[in-house]
Amino acid sequence: MQAVGDFLNAFNMEVSRISVTLSLFLIFLGLLYWFLFVLAGISLILYTSAYFRYYLGRRPVVIIADPDMLRQLMVKDFSSFPNRMAFRFATKPMTDCLLMLRNEQWKRVRSILTPSFSSAKLKEMVPLINIAIDALMKNLNGHAESAQAFDIHKCFGYFTMDVIASVAFATQVDSQNNPDDPFVHHAQMFFNFSFFRPILLFFMAFPFLAAPMAKLIPNERRDKMNNFFINSIQKIIKQREEQPPEERRRDFLQLMLDARTTKEIVSLDHFDTSNDPEEIEHRNQETQPSGSVQENDPPHSQEPSVRRPQKKMMTEDEIVGQAFVFLLAGYETSSNTLAFTCYLLALHPECQLKVQKEVDDFYTRHSPVKDFFDFKNKKVDHDCVVNGQFLPKGITVEIPAGFLHYDPEHWPEPEEFIPERFTPEAKASRHPFVYLPFGAGPRNCVGMRLAQLEIKMALVRLFQSFSIVACSETKVPLELKSSSTLGPKNGIYVKITRRDQRDGPFISPSDD
Repeated sequence: MQAVGDFLNAFNMEVSRISVTLSLFLIFLGLLYWFLFVLAGISLILYTSAYFRYYLGRRPVVIIADPDMLRQLMVKDFSSFPNRMAFRFATKPMTDCLLMLRNEQWKRVRSILTPSFSSAKLKEMVPLINIAIDALMKNLNGHAESAQAFDIHKCFGYFTMDVIASVAFATQVDSQNNPDDPFVHHAQMFFNFSFFRPILLFFMAFPFLAAPMAKLIPNERRDKMNNFFINSIQKIIKQREEQPPEERRRDFLQLMLDARTTKEIVSLDHFDTSNDPEEIEHRNQETQPSGSVQENDPPHSQEPSVRRPQKKMMTEDEIVGQAFVFLLAGYETSSNTLAFTCYLLALHPECQLKVQKEVDDFYTRHSPVKDFFDFKNKKVDHDCVVNGQFLPKGITVEIPAGFLHYDPEHWPEPEEFIPERFTPEAKASRHPFVYLPFGAGPRNCVGMRLAQLEIKMALVRLFQSFSIVACSETKVPLELKSSSTLGPKNGIYVKITRRDQRDGPFISPSDD
């Protein structure tokens, strides 16, 4: 009996330990939830409707929606806000892309890439984009002949995938007709991958834990996807190096490989890709005296207008990272833009007729030749004052682009489709920092001009030959994936009809 009693006592003690451990673990989870979500929700200090701060766990965040303050922090005081918020759980190749690079490494890579988006360099991409557009037109014609409703967002997703594969990864695919292509398969793995939201918020609130935990958590799917893209580009780089220069395909990957040795470079104040790098280069040549600027010359006190040579070489990892950012930043954004444009024009046929008239007028003036031309986060590097507001070092600044784009103070009837908002006269009368689809300043989207080129080429070819028609399957209003993801939740279903039998090749607006 004594043995039985000793066993029961030991068993009770063990059960007690387990209960205590489990209770402490549950208390920890409860406190963590409260700290991350409840505390973050109540720790909000409202200063004005355009400036307030909150805490995400331990991370202080300030949201700025005042356009004058945004101009100051994104352009005038850029040196105080040069970096984006780092996601320390990211792995290669994402860690080497421009979105993740910081300080001098970002400045070096950006200075090399910016000249690659001049008008002359983009013109070299036109034949590659046109190949993808030809496939898109063929598929749209098939939908027109069937007279059935179809998901046009899906069509544009395949199209933008083809463009990215061709331009950035030097890989010719036809995802529109071969969705099982290995490139398409691995790219879809990336966009179907998502963190469990509380884990993502945990990493954002406790960034110092993100890197070690990301290494400890196995993720075979992520590793398989990353290795595919890294190995693919490394293989193509090796092939290019073995080819004579005249045989190398003219794509963005080749421009990056060429940039490893070229002396073409732009200074920080010319990183904003809303200006043509080619025009900047021309101005630099006019203003720069003969002879090169020495590397130890003192920097200009305000905004230098001449190039300053610096040590520059892109590593192979950085080249892979920039190709990957095309997929990361260019796939859903471009396909969503194209699909939403067609959706809105289908719902507003009077606007679509105006677009088609402009396209027709353009084609009558040119010969038929194939030629053309969400929150953003920044980190405060040191204490500073922006329009009277003190921002301490280390605080994260959020720029609520979605809020700005729907602010009725700047956009009357923001929910209405009013294309005339973007006439030259309307844009001139509006503060430039209330519309930030590509960001602004030196850290704006480096691929902005390429994205606009791709979208305009596709739309001009489309509306030259087709009309988009709303039908019973067209959802109004359109349901989105989430408030932060602008993609349609269940596709965009429309019908398409041929305008007539004219389907000439794409003609360049640059000849206008």
